[in-house]
Amino acid sequence: MKHLILRDLDIPNIADISVYEKNGGYNALRIAIKMTPDEIIQAVTKSGLKGRGGAGFSTGTKWSFLPKNIFPRYLVVNADESEPGTFKDRQIMERNPHQFIEGIIISAYAIQANDAYIYLRGEFPSAAECLERAIADAHARGYLGENILDTDYRLLITIHRGAGAYICGEETALLESLEGKLGQPRVKPPFPASVGLYGKPTVINNVETLTNIPPIIAMGAEAYAKIGTPKSTGPKVFCLSGHVNRPGNYEAALGSLTFRDLIFDLGGGVRGGKKVKAILPAGASAPMLTDAALDVKLDYDSVAAAGSQLGSASVIVLDEDTCVVWAAKKMTQFFKHESCGKCTPCREGTYWLARILERIDDGAGQIADVDLIANVAEQMTGNTLCPLGDFAAAPALGSIKHFREEYERHVREKSCWMRNGK
Repeated sequence: MKHLILRDLDIPNIADISVYEKNGGYNALRIAIKMTPDEIIQAVTKSGLKGRGGAGFSTGTKWSFLPKNIFPRYLVVNADESEPGTFKDRQIMERNPHQFIEGIIISAYAIQANDAYIYLRGEFPSAAECLERAIADAHARGYLGENILDTDYRLLITIHRGAGAYICGEETALLESLEGKLGQPRVKPPFPASVGLYGKPTVINNVETLTNIPPIIAMGAEAYAKIGTPKSTGPKVFCLSGHVNRPGNYEAALGSLTFRDLIFDLGGGVRGGKKVKAILPAGASAPMLTDAALDVKLDYDSVAAAGSQLGSASVIVLDEDTCVVWAAKKMTQFFKHESCGKCTPCREGTYWLARILERIDDGAGQIADVDLIANVAEQMTGNTLCPLGDFAAAPALGSIKHFREEYERHVREKSCWMRNGK
């Protein structure tokens, strides 16, 4: 399949605006600017595009939630790529930035916003440089600024660099940070669509989501909807990492691959010829699956039916020699560190989960600790302002569900037999 998102793999130097234009760049904008905003929203809805940031919610429906006749409105781009094992947005911004910028312009026009903000992960200096250059070149060509393509539409794009807080990947915490406040989630409702940035209607979309907009407009919603499955349309970038021979970003139509295809055909198999022990379909934030899920198709519904979530499709592979208790401990320590502390279940839950997991991994645990972990994790789920509480519970609950015996053996032997070579 020809790449629609990772076009840098097919077209050398597509980050250069002249190369991008020679390959159809900004033609979608020329089409869109002659459409009404409502026609664009209808096309995106008809395409079936779901948000690629993890939530998997209909993009066109999200845009349609904006209240009528309340201005100004804002488009905010979530480029704070913080999920462990996720690195797709960075490649897009560094190597195919103009398609991303074109997607921002079309989307901002569709929601009638004149200002767009890119909330960029602070640890991405090269991405910031690429975007600044691309924005300047787009201005020079008349795609940004006043009177875009000789119309009365105007748009400014501002880059805001974050400070590396995972919590600011949550959309309301991102808005708080963008406003200069402490990055903590807001109570909802009201939702950002009605009360967002600076108290005005706001749409927040992920980088990969917006990069899908130009192909939708250029090829038409019906043609785009034929890619993938009826409920999971379009291409998806899968971030593959962990114990594989060829980690990297792989683009494929949703539902066209299984975990086995991704890991063994595209990823070259597990390092050292070892077996797959566990798969993290969405980085650290979704329940792990076992090798029994290798033939599950990679689309939103199929992965959900298998007991996890596709999320941002950051697939991390753990081989047969990986200590699952150790892996759950490391992921929980990450969430403990990144919890903003606003919600008691998350603040206290991540602390106690990490502490109990550390105790078991150090050989000082008891059998009752295994049930205690599950109890704490279950009390966190669904009881926090943002999904971080659920995400933090996922490694513990998923690992106990599939590998309880491994936890109990740690307790019985008072050590990890895998890491000790026993």
